[in-house]
Formats: sequence, structure tokens, C-alpha cells
Amino acid sequence: MARLDKIFRFRENEENPEAVKPFLDHLDDLRWMLVKMAITLVVGMVVAFVFKKPLVDIVERPLRRVAPDVAAHLQIFGVTDPFMIILEVSFYTGIILTFPVLLFYIAQFVLPALTVAERKIVLPAVLVSFGLFTVGVIFSYYCVLPQTLGFFFGFAKAFNWTPQYHVREYYAFVTQMTVAFGAAFELPLVVLLLVYFRVITSAFLRRTRPFAIVIIFCLAAIIAPTPDVVTLISLGGPMCVLYEICIWLGWFVEKGRLRKAAAASRLPLE
Repeated sequence: MARLDKIFRFRENEENPEAVKPFLDHLDDLRWMLVKMAITLVVGMVVAFVFKKPLVDIVERPLRRVAPDVAAHLQIFGVTDPFMIILEVSFYTGIILTFPVLLFYIAQFVLPALTVAERKIVLPAVLVSFGLFTVGVIFSYYCVLPQTLGFFFGFAKAFNWTPQYHVREYYAFVTQMTVAFGAAFELPLVVLLLVYFRVITSAFLRRTRPFAIVIIFCLAAIIAPTPDVVTLISLGGPMCVLYEICIWLGWFVEKGRLRKAAAASRLPLE
């Protein structure tokens, strides 16, 4: 119980110590946050399931551009596969559709730990996070997926092999790839918030660059839908570029903080 109490202690409002909530109230807040997130995700899944035919067309479009004949002969082997595959695709689509709302629920849970000034950046941070997630999904769908599929299709044809894709495997590859890229593109915002809250500095990011690259590719290996080198580089490469962008973003945040501090120090005393 003591360890759990430490976990929730960050939610106490330091500006008003008398407003400290009991530990069980923190658990209740966490429970309601998870319930709201689950309900929201289910609603997103239902909406995606209703529009399953256009959704199927969107998922299969990258393969049709690379190999129309293969896309026209996707195979299923299980009796319940069609329903389960659509259900899985609806789940990932529901995550994409409801992502900003899910972030908002998480922000609501964390709000008591933030100062008034820090709370003002919550809504912009949620909007930026959704924008980055959307950019990652679009980048994966239009840039990475066609190139990756084209590489593997061409590699198979070089050996005179005829690719025949299973629907479940192909759909899982596409949906997991897009969601993984969306999550990976959240890296700049996460680092920027850590710099803003003075947890890390841009100098620290520069010093730890070699270790960060190793961690990035390890993380890419975990979240990538397949363990091949091409997918690993396709996901890890942009994340390394984003890490470099994070260093510059952190530097700009620190420079802005120093300018504000210098301007405040020059103000005349009342």
C-alpha cells in the first residue's frame, strides 16, 4: 500500500495541501478514467465497424498499388476469420479515431498534479499530440507501407515465388504499422514536455544520443509488426530523426525560458 501511495502522490495539488485526496479516491479516479477510455474506444470501434467496407478498401489500397493480382486474391482459412479480422481492424481504427479523447482523459487524471500555468498547456499539448499521431499514421500509410510492401513483393518475385497473402496477416501488418508510426511520432512532444517541466535538458539529450539510438531501435523492434530489418529501419530511422528534432526543440524551449527570466530580472521593483 505504501508503494502505491507513492505512485499516486504526484497527483496531490501542492498549491492547496489541504485539498489532498485520500488514497482510495485516487484509485476511484483511475478506475473512472479507465472506464471512460474503454467506453470511448468501444464507441470508436462501433463507428469503424459500421463503415467496414470503406475501411477494407483503405487497408487494401497500398497492396493494390504494388500488386493488384495479389490484392484481388487475399486468402482466409478460418470460418470466423472474416468477422474477427474486421473486429481487429475496427479496434485499431477506433484507437486512431478516439486518440485525442483518450489523451484528454489521461490529462484530466494528471491535472491535479499541475500548477495553474502548467494546466494551460494541457489542451494545446493534446491537440499537438493528436496532430503528431495523425502525421505518423499518414506518413506510414502513404510513404512507408507502399515501399515496404514493394520491397518484399519484389524480393519474392526475384526468386520466382508467387506471393499469396493471408488476410489476417496482411491486415495486422498494415494496422499495427500505422499505429506504431503514430505512436513513434509522439516522441517530440514527450521530450518537449520533459524539457518544459525541467526533467531533462537539451544538453542531456545531446550527451545521451548514442544510447538513445540504441534504445530507439530496441523500441522499434518491439512495436514493429514484423521483426525484419526493413521494417525496423523504416520505423527506427524516422524516430532517430525525430530525436534530433527534439534536441533543437528542447534548446528553443530553454532559450525562451532564459529570455523570460532575463526580462523578469530587469523589471523595476515596486
